[in-house]
Amino acid sequence: MKFTKIILTGTLLVSMGIFAQKSEYKTLKKIYDKDSPSANDVQEYKSTLDKYDALASEESDKVYADYFRNTMPMLEMSASGKQPDLTTLQRLFTPDNISKIGKSFRQVIDYEKKSGKKVFTDKINESIVELKPMLTNVAVAYSDKEKNSEAASVLNAIYQMDNSDPEKLYYAANYAIKANDMNKALEYYQELKAINYSGEGTAYFAKDASTGIEESFTTKSGRDNFVKLKTHNSPREEKIPSKRGEIYKNIALILVQNGKTEEAKAALTEARIENPNDIGILTTEADLYYKLGNTEKYKSIISEAIARQPNNTDLIYNLGILSITSKDYKSAEMYFQKVIDLDPNNINAYVNLSDVKLVPDAKIVADMNKLGVSDKEQKQYDVLKVERKRLFNSVLPILEKAYQLTKTNTDVKQDLKDVVNQNLKLVYNYLGMSDKAKTIN
Repeated sequence: MKFTKIILTGTLLVSMGIFAQKSEYKTLKKIYDKDSPSANDVQEYKSTLDKYDALASEESDKVYADYFRNTMPMLEMSASGKQPDLTTLQRLFTPDNISKIGKSFRQVIDYEKKSGKKVFTDKINESIVELKPMLTNVAVAYSDKEKNSEAASVLNAIYQMDNSDPEKLYYAANYAIKANDMNKALEYYQELKAINYSGEGTAYFAKDASTGIEESFTTKSGRDNFVKLKTHNSPREEKIPSKRGEIYKNIALILVQNGKTEEAKAALTEARIENPNDIGILTTEADLYYKLGNTEKYKSIISEAIARQPNNTDLIYNLGILSITSKDYKSAEMYFQKVIDLDPNNINAYVNLSDVKLVPDAKIVADMNKLGVSDKEQKQYDVLKVERKRLFNSVLPILEKAYQLTKTNTDVKQDLKDVVNQNLKLVYNYLGMSDKAKTIN
């Protein structure tokens, strides 16, 4: 009998424990479901949560206890009774808190899918839609203050909360690079690569009829609805190019920076197989070999890229720079002239073309300085002087065009302007065009 009583007592204790858990759960859910909980509700929620957490033994109780605890910032925000400002949002929704909320969201959804009984799943999906714009504003606020590491962490946490929005992870990676946190950036980029994210798509725009300001829309139907209502007009669309090339490029560059050259090569080889028509990947591979000092391989890959895009001035310009590095000035001149033919306003091509053409000047001056005062040497001097004058006359129209572009192009940096001004002034003076030289500031 005594043994039986012990078993019975144990059974009663278990039953009481289950009843207590259900009681705490009901209290927590009741407060959680309120649209505007009070400060007292929040205090009761916290104290009840501690009890429920201590009693949780079943899987359901553990999942829901974590959920109630990790979503506390959402309850506190609701209890404030007003639209939270950025300071409040940053205090409540730290990157760690957002990650915990996202983890609890996934755990509850997975558990309820397994159990076949929806309790919070619909509420969670609604919360994600409501939270994401606010949390994105938190990330933007951090970036505005150049707190790039915090911005990256928040955006990554948003993605972990809703992995159907990998664009957040893409921007998290970009902010991680700005924060010089290359390991985090690599982690994010590799995740983007694993899910085959491209970011390719279409952006939709229309102008607000009252302000004339163009606004962007996430969907065509959404944009078209506003146009039909005549609140917006002038609809247009813009193609968003694939970001895969950039993603693979950054993975490779970070691997190179970390001394993992072979892994970088392997990543780019894989990238080219997956995206054979992506010029961005080709140029990334070329850049890698250039950084490794393999200029022949670099030139080979860039030439392959140019064969696919024969009018790509950036690629042709890069070959011009490489030719200068390898002292192949004839090829450099050809490449820079081709850039100018395709883009007559490319000031850098004019400056580099003039520099390449002036390369022989150093030898001419050196030969002139070696000569003495004999009649024979004076005749040689005069020949070299004519040759130098012919050389300067050949670069004069190039430098004049570059000078003209410095006046019309406001984006030209001052150091480039100084180079153009100095070189043109030198040529004018040597050619006896002192009046023109005086006009150069």
